[in-house]
Amino acid sequence: MCPTCPPPCPSYCASIEPATLLANEVSAIILRTRREFGRSDSGERKGPMGHEYRDLQLGIIGYGTIARRVAQGIRAGEAGAVRLAAVLALHPTAEGPDGALVTTDPDVFLAHPMDLVLELASQNAVHRHGEAVLESGRDLLVMSIGALADDALFDRLTKAAAANGRRLLLPSGALGALDAIAAAAIGGLEEVTLTTRKPPDALQTGTGRDASLAEATDEAVLLYDGSAREAVRLYPANVNVAAALSLAGVGFDRTRVHIYADPAVSRNTHEVHARGWFGELRFTMMNIPTENPKTGRITALSVLRTIRNLQAPVIVG
Repeated sequence: MCPTCPPPCPSYCASIEPATLLANEVSAIILRTRREFGRSDSGERKGPMGHEYRDLQLGIIGYGTIARRVAQGIRAGEAGAVRLAAVLALHPTAEGPDGALVTTDPDVFLAHPMDLVLELASQNAVHRHGEAVLESGRDLLVMSIGALADDALFDRLTKAAAANGRRLLLPSGALGALDAIAAAAIGGLEEVTLTTRKPPDALQTGTGRDASLAEATDEAVLLYDGSAREAVRLYPANVNVAAALSLAGVGFDRTRVHIYADPAVSRNTHEVHARGWFGELRFTMMNIPTENPKTGRITALSVLRTIRNLQAPVIVG
């Protein structure tokens, strides 16, 4: 079909290669989709075939740095045709996104109409609320992926998702190349290593381990060298990337993690090395931190992209 004029259009179609015609048609569909995705006052939108769809209703657990940036992106349309319906705040607060229910009561939160719940709080929040969200018939996006190093929890969440026909969504967060790692894992991976370098203040845990940070004044100090499973336990707010990498690749016990407190870096830096049947991969991310030094700007963007992909007619990666 010619994307620019009615069939049979011999003067156009006869001179174009079939592959080019297909590419043009896909582009035309995407453009029509963008034009037609207007919303009505009832919150419905029109799809590419003229069908009416309701905007995706979102709930958020936690309302810290990442959640506020995600809420800002939703308001700006960066997540697609969605509406922020409710927030489960971990502490009593009068502040929240306009038009959304804000509550500290999990029962009130889950009673509100929602399609997808975003956990943007902590590993503890995954333990406390993850199963209930899935059992209530909502998809669950988990940002604190380190919680899934607990095999028993991961198993319960997986079973709850399957039993209720829902999905457990794990965004890439502060780390890229997870699609390549996951693809390479199908053919077999021999080793996967993550080296994380952060400014000393971005690695504070509030425990006795912080004493080592005082040594990182002139040169980098190695804080940890071991499995990803232990890394996410010792540094729960710092290396969720290790958990995402483990689940995409060779698991928590076989993924090796090195964590450095480095006064010479101003960005949260993650270096991935993977080797296997596919060949070899080396990848570096240097994330600009938010006002919370433990969190990079790209983390919230990965959440917005995951939400947008749930509605997109074309998904890349």
